[in-house]
Amino acid sequence: MNTRAAMIGGVAAMLAITGAATWATLGAGHHAPAVGEVADIRLPVPPMPPRIASGAEYERCLALLSTDPAGAAAMAEAWQARHGGEGATHCLGLSRVAGGEPAVGGAILQALAEASHAPPAARAILFGQAAQAWMMAGQPDRATQAATSALALSPQDPELLMDRATAGMALGRFRAAAADLSEALATDPRRADALVMRGTALRHLGRLDAARDDIARALAAEPDNPEALLERGILRQRGHDAAGARADWQRIIALTPDSPTADLAEQNLALLEAGPVR
Repeated sequence: MNTRAAMIGGVAAMLAITGAATWATLGAGHHAPAVGEVADIRLPVPPMPPRIASGAEYERCLALLSTDPAGAAAMAEAWQARHGGEGATHCLGLSRVAGGEPAVGGAILQALAEASHAPPAARAILFGQAAQAWMMAGQPDRATQAATSALALSPQDPELLMDRATAGMALGRFRAAAADLSEALATDPRRADALVMRGTALRHLGRLDAARDDIARALAAEPDNPEALLERGILRQRGHDAAGARADWQRIIALTPDSPTADLAEQNLALLEAGPVR
């Protein structure tokens, strides 16, 4: 499961969660998202997972992940019984994640990463996959641990830094998340997902000018990025620009009407129309 590309979707969901319906209560202090909220993240299984083994049986098992995760699990278990080794265990862990059991899959992937004889780069991938599975399971503390283990094997990897930052955001560790995101952005300064997430972290830290700068840079790179528009709307509302906030949230609904981000934009619009909490 190359959740590196798919993690963008999870990051987007995380950002939507941390941004939604918070502006009405920000006067009372910084808002940390509830850990349980992260359980709504669902990452798709992309067609070409990273390989830690080789062989026709391994390829057949991985090919089933996106279409028949139960079949992949059955195949992996039968293969394990025939001493299929790390390839069988890897496919089994991924099949549990794809089949809606991310905590089970995360435990399998983490144990494999810890015991594997694969090269460090491959073990880092396994730890990264475990981190993303733990996020799907609503366990960002374990995701942080797995991502930290991955970064010990592959320091400054921007995708692994994004993984750990996502978990940090879920735990309310905005300063640590911002630091990880700054490292990721040192590799690619125009990376919109990292800019949006760092902007959100900076907002929670009360650094509103820096947050606005990050969101402006993200929208310069991707003008129709829904998560950037959601966050800009929150920042505009914080700056008493109700018309600008309304325009950003309405734009999200027009761009992605059936998305979780659009749902959150609608919630924020409803709060805006209701007026400030007294």
